[in-house]
Amino acid sequence: MSHNITFRDATLEDLPTIVEIYNSTIASRMVTADTEPVTVEARLKWFHEHAPSKRPLWVVEMDNTICGWVSLQSFYGRPAYDATAEISIYIDENFRGHGLGKKILAEVIELTPNYGVDTLLGFIFAHNEPSLRLFEKFGFEKWAHLPEVATLDGVKRDLIILGKKVIE
Repeated sequence: MSHNITFRDATLEDLPTIVEIYNSTIASRMVTADTEPVTVEARLKWFHEHAPSKRPLWVVEMDNTICGWVSLQSFYGRPAYDATAEISIYIDENFRGHGLGKKILAEVIELTPNYGVDTLLGFIFAHNEPSLRLFEKFGFEKWAHLPEVATLDGVKRDLIILGKKVIE
């Protein structure tokens, strides 16, 4: 997949597509702790917590088609943590497995300092080996291991928190 990808700030009109992409990951039990599809209405508050100047929510487009989205969210919600953000990347199922995650993560790491962020965190299930490998390729390190903090279909799952200083 050698197409150019572009990032743009998400609009409210993009929210149904963002939710559709998110919901497409639920069944795998690899990416999110949600176990049932979410609604656009349920994601409105989350959408409005993003601000293009500080905590962006971008849609990723290829050939004018939304192929994924990426967001930066505040960590822990206290002022002392303002320079730390959680990154979330979700890719449309028709675009997965073609290296798009690498392109998105590389771009976000480069852009992150423009948003007052010097530390990125990824919250990834321990059994999601492809995502762990992706983040580790970009220099993220394991900063925390939370054993059996999630239960998916009766199976206890670990959560790994990966971190990276983007500005030293």
